Amino acid sequence: MLRIDLASNVPVYEQIADGLRAELVGGQFAAGDKLPTVRMLAIDLGVHHNTVAQAYRQLADEGWLDLRRHRGATVQTRRPQSGSVSPEKFPRALRELLAKTLAGGLSREAVIGELIDSARRLEAGAL
Repeated sequence: MLRIDLASNVPVYEQIADGLRAELVGGQFAAGDKLPTVRMLAIDLGVHHNTVAQAYRQLADEGWLDLRRHRGATVQTRRPQSGSVSPEKFPRALRELLAKTLAGGLSREAVIGELIDSARRLEAGAL
């Protein structure tokens, strides 16, 4: 399921939210599905439960999850949010992500390989 890198400069809650968001976009969860409880995911990842709770709150704020006390996190049907990344802003956002990745030490070959793999998954509808 999710993998986190405790040595990364990216906060763990963001890594969790990013990983879950990728799974949500990729269709691994459908509307109405329950996500693991905060405590269970925290135990699985070896992190504090507040870290997972923060990631879940972020995804709820983005419209992905319905959070209810004692009922857990349920996946919601989500409509794309306007203004988050427009077609005009996408190339710049992608260049910034690529620059950050390369500056972090990943090789150009690894980046290109992942971009090709991601494009194939996107084309197949399995991002």
